[in-house]
Amino acid sequence: MTRRTGPETLRRAASPARLLTLAVLPALLPALFLSVLAVPGARAAESAPTVILSKKEAGKGGEITVSGKGWRGEALLMLLICGQATPERGVIGGTNSCANGTGRAVTTDEKGAFSKKLPVAEPPEPCPCVVHVATVTGEQASADAAFTVAGHPTAELPRRTGGGKLAVLAATRLEGDSSLLTWFGAPPARRLVFTVGNLGPAPVEDPVFEIGTAHGVYAPQWEERQWRGTVAPGARARIALPVELSAGAHGDYQISLRYGKKVLAEQPWGVGRPWGVTLFWVLLCLVVPAAVFRIGMAVVDRIRPRTVGAHRTAGARPGPAVSKGLPRRTTPVARTARSAAAGDADATTAVLPWFTPDSAPSENRPRPTTKGQA
Repeated sequence: MTRRTGPETLRRAASPARLLTLAVLPALLPALFLSVLAVPGARAAESAPTVILSKKEAGKGGEITVSGKGWRGEALLMLLICGQATPERGVIGGTNSCANGTGRAVTTDEKGAFSKKLPVAEPPEPCPCVVHVATVTGEQASADAAFTVAGHPTAELPRRTGGGKLAVLAATRLEGDSSLLTWFGAPPARRLVFTVGNLGPAPVEDPVFEIGTAHGVYAPQWEERQWRGTVAPGARARIALPVELSAGAHGDYQISLRYGKKVLAEQPWGVGRPWGVTLFWVLLCLVVPAAVFRIGMAVVDRIRPRTVGAHRTAGARPGPAVSKGLPRRTTPVARTARSAAAGDADATTAVLPWFTPDSAPSENRPRPTTKGQA
């Protein structure tokens, strides 16, 4: 008896394997799902920046070694000892609570690791204290490590108001105009106006915002601006913060608003060129050579030698003060012409007898009265 093979036979042979796969697959799905979720979490934990201290406590004037890993490669970091802060709540008062005068800067290696010695100093705020490490340029990242400054006062942290959550409800705008001094290079200044609302269950008191100014491809430079007031839960408030650029700034700038670690809004700002400075330099390049030329010509005219004839002619020339106030002498035109003709005749011919007006032959000769009289 011959055994036939065909599609029906193959389906019958594969049916037990299919049943086994269908039975095992539901049991493997949860483990596969958990492994997929665990891999990004492990990678995030590995890439999170960390800070390690050589000592947990030291007195003023001492020195500790701060090291870390998981940072961005070749990034510039800032190391500070800050008061009124914990790793859980961060630096509550911002960098104003840190000993900025003894801070240090360090650049990470290609793998994102660093090690730097940091002198111990007393921060302006009481402990609990931390060693605060944050990036200076590029993508913002920070980490804190608990530290105790021996002999420094200790106080309780301010009441937590973290239940409040601020959000920008309307578009931001820049208010203000440039003055005449800005046209000559004075620092441009504006006010960043925006409306925030408290979406959390707790009030927000005296929030500290950060204003960042970026120009071109450079990272924004952040400055803290504190607003005095309270935003109740569910309420809104209109806030105006001053923004000022450096002297002579011009071009396209990007103004950013940040609260906590979240950027709330960005506003472009086009600053015109201070043409008054250009005009000043152009006038300076024209006026200075002209003034030097005039001074040089005056010096040359003063020191050059003068001839004797020119001196006499200049001395014999009557000045305007002598003839001023004297009556002007008028001479008839006809008499002047006759005098000029007589002078020319005297110069070319012999001296002729002079006839007065009464003895002129043409005037004393009697006219003929009858025909034939001469």
